[in-house]
Amino acid sequence: MNAYLTFKALHLIAVISWFAGLLYLPRIFVYHANTSNNEQQNETFKIMERKLYFYIMNPAMILSWIFGMLLVHSIGIQSFSQLWLQIKLLAVILLTIYHFFLLLCLRGFSVNSNEYSSKFFRIINEVPTVLLIIIIFVVVFKPL
Repeated sequence: MNAYLTFKALHLIAVISWFAGLLYLPRIFVYHANTSNNEQQNETFKIMERKLYFYIMNPAMILSWIFGMLLVHSIGIQSFSQLWLQIKLLAVILLTIYHFFLLLCLRGFSVNSNEYSSKFFRIINEVPTVLLIIIIFVVVFKPL
């Protein structure tokens, strides 16, 4: 079996799983931010957020990084000199920072001290979409 193609398939599976969480968690935050007086709903959102983040998003992010680095290793470390890979890596670093920002938001909700509005979460929910578009285009077209 071709190791490169195996790593590529596993990387894509992990990235799709990670993005599912990156796109869904802020959407849950939108609804959670609007739930101030309903304790039962508040607790339900906390469970959903925690399980999504720790059981799906974290493992998917870690596997995305591992299989991404294995892909780079497969094509050679010198590939870091290519602009498309530098742009992709920058976008993935920004996604990772965004991922950990969502953790800060999750922690705020978990102690009932969210400081952001539902509108804020609607807006930041577009961040992973923009980065995904950038990543797809640079990987497909590989600009010099």
